[in-house]
Amino acid sequence: MQQPLNPWITRDAADSADKEAPATHLPPAAVITAPLKGMVQPDAADRLGRRTMPGSAALWITGAHGGAGENRIAELLPGARVTDHCWPVLPDGSTPRVLLVCRADMRGLTTARNALTQWASGAAPKLDLLGLAVLADAPGKTPKALRDFAAIVGGGAPRLWTLPWVEAWRHGDSTTPPLPGEYHRFITDLAVLATDTAPCTINRKVSP
Repeated sequence: MQQPLNPWITRDAADSADKEAPATHLPPAAVITAPLKGMVQPDAADRLGRRTMPGSAALWITGAHGGAGENRIAELLPGARVTDHCWPVLPDGSTPRVLLVCRADMRGLTTARNALTQWASGAAPKLDLLGLAVLADAPGKTPKALRDFAAIVGGGAPRLWTLPWVEAWRHGDSTTPPLPGEYHRFITDLAVLATDTAPCTINRKVSP
């Protein structure tokens, strides 16, 4: 009996990604850029819902779970809007560009994996998934087991960005604090991807 495809067993994403950071960010080729035939859908309880979104946006930000940080990310990206943990559906039938967001803890990464499985199986509505952003869930270095799991989960997305903790956000700062370099590269990436009118062939970068 043929086994279902498993895009998360793909390559050694964690070790090779840090070795070089090209001057112009947008870099390592995505393994998965569209849904796959033969991918098994997750259980209904593990799928994100659908929501018809009024208006327009250059980019739709979908949190894989509550507390994923999608509102913070939307504030950083001009023209972005959040979808409140649902895949967006546009009334005019056009294809939305979507960024999936989760936290770097076990719950966040597991829900992101479920959402990516849903997308890869074709069970999500039609959308252009740009990638997955994994936000740190606590100050300091993320434990190795979670970093490794994030690399595996990210292997099921067209692109992966891992973003560090921002202490000022913890205290509810309303102004944008100085951000680590990973965020500046991330913002630049999304600005390019959200305005690209051609099919996305840009490579994938895992931030250090």
